[in-house]
Amino acid sequence: MADIVFNIAKGRVAELYNRVKTADPSAARLYVIPISAGAVSDATALDVDTFADLVTAGVTERTANGWNRKTLAAADLASMAPDDTNNRMDIDIPDQTWTAVSTDAVTDLVICYSATASPTNAQLVPLTLHDFAVTPSGGDVTAQIAAAGFYRAS
Repeated sequence: MADIVFNIAKGRVAELYNRVKTADPSAARLYVIPISAGAVSDATALDVDTFADLVTAGVTERTANGWNRKTLAAADLASMAPDDTNNRMDIDIPDQTWTAVSTDAVTDLVICYSATASPTNAQLVPLTLHDFAVTPSGGDVTAQIAAAGFYRAS
């Protein structure tokens, strides 16, 4: 899969990021989820409306052997500021590290939003998907989604 913005989130990523940053609602969070995409194509992924739909389409969430979901709350995020010089909005998240990852290859990371505490997969709105091909060897794995940020609106 290539880096994509899910159709359900197009035009909304900055808004939902800002809702987490401003704690509106207080339970709002972003989630970084490592997956193996398997045979799921970009065309199929683009059309899903929830993380549950993405799993139903055939992706496998990695949840063992060092892999887990990362949760980002207001304190983890930088305040948004438009880049008036370049006429765009870049949004970044902190680099994420998984410790002592021993097995289970990952192909991508999915960034999701939820306004609900302890959301189910059906309550997670997929925002973006990023290429992240990793074959673990027992060491730590660090993801920098992109040097300029995980999302750009221009």
